[in-house]
Amino acid sequence: MNEQIRAPKVRVVDENGKQLGVFITAEAIRMARSRGYDLVEVAPTADPPVCRFIDYDKFRYEMAKKAKEAKRNQTIIEVKEIRLRLGTDVHDMETKMKKIREFLEEGNKVKVTLRPRGRERALEEQIRQKLLSIAEKLSDVGQVEQDVRAEGRNFYFMIAPKKKKEATKDGKTEEQQDSSQEV
Repeated sequence: MNEQIRAPKVRVVDENGKQLGVFITAEAIRMARSRGYDLVEVAPTADPPVCRFIDYDKFRYEMAKKAKEAKRNQTIIEVKEIRLRLGTDVHDMETKMKKIREFLEEGNKVKVTLRPRGRERALEEQIRQKLLSIAEKLSDVGQVEQDVRAEGRNFYFMIAPKKKKEATKDGKTEEQQDSSQEV
């Protein structure tokens, strides 16, 4: 910006987007100041570099405002973890399943971990079956993102919330529209 521009000549674009031509950098800076703007380099790799007349403070303010708005609109997805044992009883399992459903409905991913103890480590196939049955029961609210894997002693899988189908203008989902068009 202004005196920080090192190129001897620059292509100048005014505040309205109209090209004024190629000028010596000092002359371009003087022109910008006479109009009440700063000379800002927008394309430094061009030959000659392209500079524009901009009110730099206002530009920075607008960029900060856009960044703040983008930050406010972003969704943060957390990864929650539920730990199980091979011998977890039916009622306890139902409670954990209910908790996993809550996490998925909130839009969070869930890592379901099963840690076998002692001789249970030899029952790898039963461990996989138990984790797969959990994934199957949760298929209505979530989709498996990572299949069952072993990590050290633990076995785990990741499940993410299913994407919601958005309704169009007439209140139908995309699938409903496709089926009505085929008829």
